[in-house]
Amino acid sequence: MKAILMTAAGKPDVLQLQEVTQPVPTNTEILVRILAAGVNPIDTKLRQRGTFYPEHKPAILGCDGAGIVESVGADVQKFQVGDEVYFCYGGLGTYQGNYAEYTTVDERFVAFKPKSVSFAEAAAAPLVLITAWEALYERGRLEPGESVLIHAGAGGVGHVAIQLAKLKGARVATTVSSLEKANFVTEIGADQVIFYRETDFVNSVLEWTDGAGVDLVFDTVGGDIFEKSFAAVRIYGDIVTILEPKANTVWKVARNRNLRIGLELMLTPMLSGIVEALEHHGDILQQCANWIDESKLKIKVSQTFPLSEAAQAHTLIENGSVLGKVVLLN
Repeated sequence: MKAILMTAAGKPDVLQLQEVTQPVPTNTEILVRILAAGVNPIDTKLRQRGTFYPEHKPAILGCDGAGIVESVGADVQKFQVGDEVYFCYGGLGTYQGNYAEYTTVDERFVAFKPKSVSFAEAAAAPLVLITAWEALYERGRLEPGESVLIHAGAGGVGHVAIQLAKLKGARVATTVSSLEKANFVTEIGADQVIFYRETDFVNSVLEWTDGAGVDLVFDTVGGDIFEKSFAAVRIYGDIVTILEPKANTVWKVARNRNLRIGLELMLTPMLSGIVEALEHHGDILQQCANWIDESKLKIKVSQTFPLSEAAQAHTLIENGSVLGKVVLLN
């Protein structure tokens, strides 16, 4: 089969299309003919600095995949040949990722693809859906009627976080950089749009909440934004980030406001081999598939590339300011 191999850490040109051996499913695995693979910022970071397992080279990147079941292991019960599926598994440096024509996945970690969307839209969804779900519902404990600030609401994680927050019954403020993005986040449910380059987002949030601050901030940007966001959270509120806080972060405002700090890394179950959590990821995707088919949740694909142009997809993401998601097609 054809696959994109990462031969070494470096620039996008280390991604090369090559012939590799097609994987064979174990008893509990399904073989998936991959029709689309989502491209995420974590892919570009692993390519730049090396995977989590640098001793394993070359590597096939790509956590997100969508395709058709080609064959099943002897003990597989949930799926059969011909089923359309989507999932988030592999691509971190040991287990094969989805920049390929085929892959194998344990059936417990897989969900049926939403019937109402393309394979490209399905492949764009898993990592960002799981990330936003865990950050809002589990780390941030968001409840109906609460308020949340979501940074970079037009991005991959941000745009699904807005919709998941609205599905929970929350009020949503979000930051954007352009009128195009403002229109987009308004269409998907944002109640308050903040142009962060022109307006201090903390002041905007405090004005929006009558000085109290939001119940939850979801930080998808990191750096100084994480620390600055402390002042936008109500006393005894929550802030969840998907980035590692800077070593020189000043925690005084967070401490004085008695904030609960949440760290979200949806890759932890894969890195630690936590089967129950990976099964939970499959459950999350199945619920989200239901919402997608009920037109309650939409996935924005900004651009697609053929598998052979994975390097160009990485370059686009690294140039920044992508609206929604980028996907590779087979």
